[in-house]
Amino acid sequence: MILVTGSEGLIGQAMIQCLSEQGFAARRFDIKRHPDEDICNPVSLAKALDGATGVLHLAAVTRVVWAENDPILCQRTNVDAIRSLVRLCLEQKTRPWLITASSREVYGQASAMPVQEDSPLRPMNVYARSKAEGERIVESARENGLTANICRFSNVYGSADDHVDRVVPAFAQAAAFGGGIRVEGPDNAFDFTFVDDVANGLLRLVLATGAGRRLPPIHFASGTSTSLGDLAKLAQKHASAPVSVHVGEPRSFDVSSFVGDPRRAYDMLGWKATTSLDLGFRTLLERKLSAGTFSGTAVETRVSG
Repeated sequence: MILVTGSEGLIGQAMIQCLSEQGFAARRFDIKRHPDEDICNPVSLAKALDGATGVLHLAAVTRVVWAENDPILCQRTNVDAIRSLVRLCLEQKTRPWLITASSREVYGQASAMPVQEDSPLRPMNVYARSKAEGERIVESARENGLTANICRFSNVYGSADDHVDRVVPAFAQAAAFGGGIRVEGPDNAFDFTFVDDVANGLLRLVLATGAGRRLPPIHFASGTSTSLGDLAKLAQKHASAPVSVHVGEPRSFDVSSFVGDPRRAYDMLGWKATTSLDLGFRTLLERKLSAGTFSGTAVETRVSG
């Protein structure tokens, strides 16, 4: 049985479905399901770990701006909780393997593109520093005998239920139902990765980790850079309702650009992103329209990276 923390999030939901389709038993664990399923509660976490052969740890404060607004919660969720999780895994009679999710934010503003996994970690905001510290905790646990691997995500998108203040969902929301978006930094450019591709990569990492392989950090990235300005044009191209775009200044705590080198993921896991941003955006737009996830008056959403 595989314990999936953060099971109700964007990647968590995709992985629950993916694991089920592959015949794995998966146990959901997410505060969205019940207040007791709090990653910050070591008692609840210990109960959830009972009988687990592996842990896919996705639970986190996942937004840069949320971490800036509540650094204490970010510390408890992204650092203290993973320290408790690692301790509990090491204390199990039969130790489960562990995969923990990190972020391209740990690189900070890299000086060269595409960014490789061995590039220096230079986190520049609260969220990124918490993720880098979480990685250090997991690396230490590996030295103490835990089979654990780290993956880093880059602007994953694709669910109709995702937060509408995230970049691609915000544009898809406006494209589906109409409205305005204020883009803080139109020249900011990122590596957008479709959630179905990421789930496929994570499944490969689950199989490798379950087989006892200890790999260096791997980021699941497409290797393609797209500016927010070009993303806005893509939204207007496929929009089923009028979309207005308003430009603002970038935020001081945001990374302005990132594109990941996908070669390690391919060399070690045989994985590469196969969904273009154009196709992925159209798929998300269709999912939005099918779900009908908006009602009322269109509003302006502020987005950056």
